[in-house]
Formats: sequence, structure tokens, C-alpha cells
Amino acid sequence: MTKQKWSTKTKDLAKELHSELTLNHKNWHQLKSDSDCRAAELLSGALLQLLQQGKRSDVEALSIQAIKWLKGELKDPGCPHR
Repeated sequence: MTKQKWSTKTKDLAKELHSELTLNHKNWHQLKSDSDCRAAELLSGALLQLLQQGKRSDVEALSIQAIKWLKGELKDPGCPHR
């Protein structure tokens, strides 16, 4: 039996944090343009991927996207018009 790198408690806490930071149907319109909220959501997703032994490329992509939000390189494109 191999020793787990991350405890179950650590993974559960990361899941809970990501759940708290994820934008949803209740707060999407209020927070979709907030770069700090978007970056936090992406970084928590990257952390969760890392702890769950996800692909490093996914962890890197989420982290890079979060940094772009923080730098102001990404902005909310707005809702598409029908």
C-alpha cells in the first residue's frame, strides 16, 4: 500500500473551498467581471486538480488563466445578444 501524498481531510477542504469560490447562477452576474473572484475560482480549481493528481497541464492552464485575470489581461466578454 502506498502512502497518499495528500490526506483525505486536505482534499475535502480543497473541495469545500472550491465550492465556496465557484461562481454559480446566484452570483454569476454580480461577480463575473470581478478579477479577484475569477482568479480565486481558477486557483482553487488548480489546487483541487493538483491534490487529486490531475493532469499537470490542466493545473498549469488554470493557473495561467487566473494570473491573466489578476493582470487584467482577461475581461468578461459580456452576455451574447440573441
